[in-house]
Order: sequence, then structure tokens, then C-alpha cells
Amino acid sequence: MTLLTQTLAEIGERGLLAHLRGRMPASAGVRVGPGDDAAAVEIGPVALVTTDCMVEGVHFTRDGAPARLVGRKALAVNLSDIAAMGGIGRYATVSLVLPPEVKVGWVDALYDGLLERAAEAGVAIVGGNLARSREGIIVDVTLIGDGGRLLQRSGARPGDRVVVTGTLGAAAEGVRLLQDGARLDEDAQLLATGLWTESSAVAVTACLRALLDPRPPFAVARSIAERGLAHAGMDLSDGLSTDLLELCRGSGLAAVVDLSTLPVDPKAAGLARAGGGDPLELALHGGEDYQLLLAVAPDEVDEVRELARVFGADVTAVGSFVEGEPAVSVRDASGERPLVPLGHDHFRALGG
Repeated sequence: MTLLTQTLAEIGERGLLAHLRGRMPASAGVRVGPGDDAAAVEIGPVALVTTDCMVEGVHFTRDGAPARLVGRKALAVNLSDIAAMGGIGRYATVSLVLPPEVKVGWVDALYDGLLERAAEAGVAIVGGNLARSREGIIVDVTLIGDGGRLLQRSGARPGDRVVVTGTLGAAAEGVRLLQDGARLDEDAQLLATGLWTESSAVAVTACLRALLDPRPPFAVARSIAERGLAHAGMDLSDGLSTDLLELCRGSGLAAVVDLSTLPVDPKAAGLARAGGGDPLELALHGGEDYQLLLAVAPDEVDEVRELARVFGADVTAVGSFVEGEPAVSVRDASGERPLVPLGHDHFRALGG
């Protein structure tokens, strides 16, 4: 029996810790790494701290999400938070809550993804924790970053344009595809198209990757913040309808979105229409986009667009901030109407 085929019950906590510590490379700025009571790291004058977790049965299933991709996403969603404030991720801790029947190979593949994503972003994993679960896996990441010129949810001004990066809706369509049996392998290659035929393979793959291996625009966010090109901002993770309302609340303003300008992901839109769905619903409420949502002065939008283009990202102005109580409205050919926030909410969803 090899190490990777053993269960955690067989290898034990200390055996797993020793194995994982042996995988973590030395990193600049880390004075004391994994193995002590706490890590000791060097950080700038302003430290940004965020935490996020992925819970089996809520954020992923072992059948639907390969362990390597769970690891990549667990760090990516934290990197997205740091980037949305104009910062750079530096150090991460990873706490795992695991049932004893999980095999070491699954944890090893999880760390493949974590370490890959960390290397891509220049982040050092400096420690963490292990605990036993009666059922289900929890991957909890805390990320510390360097902050300079901060971008916050407060600060939008009347007349600012509502700006988003990238396209919206692909990850939300990815959720539906998983429910219909579509799957990626550990390398994010298509294993099964589910209910769709091979002619849809490219679109299915793109939407599954958007969900399982998101690529937030880190460099774009940092560059916008450094140049002071946005008055306010946040990452788009719970859906535009919900996140834009949060930005309105933070800034004490209302916002109006022009539905004709929404950058709906074309592959997701094609699949949604073919399945009888509404692509706009994906873009407005779907969530898991991990793009940027910004308040930008009208005369700065073109500069933001040009800056994003340097990093291969697109920018779209989708509406405006206006005076008023915090609320979001949408406008189309039929007129203007309130937009109910139907994005992700962990607890409201349980109550229907």
C-alpha cells in the first residue's frame, strides 16, 4: 500500500502533517514557517487580511470537483478579495477539516492545486491546522496581503459609471452543467458533457472552468488602485444584483443598470438559451464570477479600459450611480424598474 492510497485514519494526523510540511517550499519574507506554534512573516505597513472556506456539499462535491481544482479555487477566492482592495496576497494559512476515511491522495491533490495557485500569485503557505470531521470536508484559507492605496466599497460618487471586468454568467451556467452530469478532470480537461452533445464541448468546458478554476483579474485590480482610477470597488462573487447593492450601501447611493450593456458570457448565453433559460438571469444573479465591480468617473472609463487591455482583460460600463437610498434598478426598452437582489445568500437560500 502506498502513502497516497492510505486513509487519514491509517496515516494519522502527525503523519499527514509531516507529509504536507515536506511539500511547502521556502519563501522570501517567511522567518518561521510551518511547524511552530505560529508563523512569523514580514509584512508592509498596511496588512490586508481575508478568509474564506469551501464546504463539501455547499461549495463542492468530491464527485463534481477534482481535489486539485478545489485547492486552486480555495486560494483564488481569497486572492480575489485582496486584489479587489488593491492589494497583493503574500501569506496564507490552510485549515482542513477532514473525515478519517479520506485518502491521503485526495489531500495531496488538493495541495497540488493550492501550491500551484500560490506559486502563480507569489503567495507562501506558512501553516494551518488539521481537525477531524464526522462527515464532509472543509477547506478554510486565511490570506494576508500587502495594501497600498486601498480600494473600498465606500467612495462611489453620483455620476460614476458602474464598471465590470470580464464577462458574467459562465460560472453560474457551470453550476447547472455539474447538476446535469458534466465533469472536468484534475487538469481541467473535459471528462463528460452531461446532457449536452460533443458539439457543445467547448462551451461546456469554458463554463465548468469558470466555476471550478476561476481566474480573477489580480493585476488589473492592483493597477487601477495604484493609479486612483476607481472611487470604490469590490469583487463580484455573489451575483451583480447582490454585490452592486452592497456597493450602493457602502457608498450611500443608488444605481441604475442598462441591461443592453451587460457583458453576458457568450458561451454561457448560448447554452442557457438552448436549455430554455435566460442569459440575463445568469449575469444578474448567478455569482461566482470573481470579476471586479467598480465605481469609475465617466472621464476615467476609457483609461481603465486601456489599462485592463494591457492585461488581456475587458471592461464594460453597465450603468451609473445616482443620488438616492441604496437600491438597484434596471433599464431596458420597456422602461426602468427595481432589481430584486437574488444573488447568493448562504442562509436565505435554505429558507427558499
